[in-house]
Amino acid sequence: MRMVSAAAFILIALCAGSAASEDLKAFRLTSDGKTLDIDAGESTKVTLPDGKQVEVKLDKNDFATFSGGSFSFNHPSGISVTKTDLGENITQYLMASALGTIVVVQEYGKMNPVSLNQLMLQEMTKESVQAGAELTQQPTTRKLADGRELTGIRAEVKTRTDTAYFEIVGYGLADQGLLFITRVGSGDLGTEQPLIDKFWESPKVKM
Repeated sequence: MRMVSAAAFILIALCAGSAASEDLKAFRLTSDGKTLDIDAGESTKVTLPDGKQVEVKLDKNDFATFSGGSFSFNHPSGISVTKTDLGENITQYLMASALGTIVVVQEYGKMNPVSLNQLMLQEMTKESVQAGAELTQQPTTRKLADGRELTGIRAEVKTRTDTAYFEIVGYGLADQGLLFITRVGSGDLGTEQPLIDKFWESPKVKM
């Protein structure tokens, strides 16, 4: 099925941007039609329409909420979420850390994807398994704050030197649904597990 095969491949593109001019700021503050470039954590003075000067400071929250068409979740504000149209009414949202931890949400507009859990796991682990890694898995569930239950699988892929932990769960109706996928390596659990935990605390489904 074309729809299934298109969604079974998760492409993570690592792009390196060129260095910007040292004078450029990350944000632009507009007040009464006047603009001022500013970086997060930086303070500056702004002149109000009555001539009074006040000091303003721009700070970035540790976490932000990302919303797709039928879901939302919290993520570190320093990590962006990319959106990819996979075709056949399937949209993929990817959050990837510098260490290779990933969170993927796939949004299906024409089918219930819950039965694709096993296929997804096979596609994400087949290279490691073909190279000799040991794959173990078990059924799992996740209950959302609103009481909805996500069903799927939790798996470990163990090589001689490392273990990768996967979780793939889904929620669906007759002709639409969501797959939630996470992956983290054993060597990064100390720093990356809080990212995964924060994600699983926050998903909201709007369907």
